[in-house]
Amino acid sequence: MAIIAPGTPVPEFVLKTADGEDFTQDDLKGRTTILVFYPFAFSPVCTDQLQVYEEALPELAEQGAVMYGVSTDASYSQTAFKEKLGITIEQLSDFEPKGATSKALGAYFEPAGMTNRALIIVGPDGTVAWSHLADSPGDLPGVNLIFDGLQAVSA
Repeated sequence: MAIIAPGTPVPEFVLKTADGEDFTQDDLKGRTTILVFYPFAFSPVCTDQLQVYEEALPELAEQGAVMYGVSTDASYSQTAFKEKLGITIEQLSDFEPKGATSKALGAYFEPAGMTNRALIIVGPDGTVAWSHLADSPGDLPGVNLIFDGLQAVSA
């Protein structure tokens, strides 16, 4: 399955916040949102990725963007991961039904039953402005890709 294409309205979905609240496509509207899909909390590449992205948050905020991490981990694991790393990037769980949102957005890695490493930037109108799917779950997309993608929102 291919990653959701720019220009596509985000389909209906439900993810869970750390507090167990629903986070849906409606929560994306009115602002630029970066969804960072990663395979597993506490894995080495995911740890590096979220720490690098955390350093870029002030610059992303200056551009009016908010970032969320998304994985098929349970919210409890994501919260422990966030606390262990000392990051502020809010986490959204795609645990049950497992990977449903990741599948809908083309960010699921079926052979391993996990979220692939992907970036999706959604514009304030709820339409995908830019998307990137890594060649493999082990590839870390550099933060510069996100800044390149943000240019698509303002274009």
